[in-house]
Amino acid sequence: MNVEHTLLIIKPNSVFNNIIGEIYSRFERSGFKIIATKMLFLNKYQAKSFYIIHKDKCFFNDLVDFMSSGPIVVSVLECKDAVRRNRELIGHTDPSLALAGTIRSDYSDNLIKNAVHGSDSNYSAYREIKFFFSKNEIFSRFVK
Repeated sequence: MNVEHTLLIIKPNSVFNNIIGEIYSRFERSGFKIIATKMLFLNKYQAKSFYIIHKDKCFFNDLVDFMSSGPIVVSVLECKDAVRRNRELIGHTDPSLALAGTIRSDYSDNLIKNAVHGSDSNYSAYREIKFFFSKNEIFSRFVK
């Protein structure tokens, strides 16, 4: 198992509901290190650019509208097997299918407003992290 990086987005509904700290606590208690973070407001162009892989899906426009509706918090997380472990902690994309105790099970409003986004592969993590962060904004804290 190698140390990996993954992206976490705390979506507008979670920011509005003031659960940023609760979400971070779950990751930190699970052994993740938060190595970069910032709050920002995506405009529609940025939201479309980030979610371009979903452009042909029926939910694309609703997702873009939602992700540009309020501030988000983006973070780079680090730990061994980060992508897989992140996906386990956040739960299924569809909150109605997410296991009890996962972030999406506990905090999602619906499929679009599903509390958080997490990279689904190492390739996606690389692309997504690069979308939001430059190398000089990421500070590894992994101790061997």
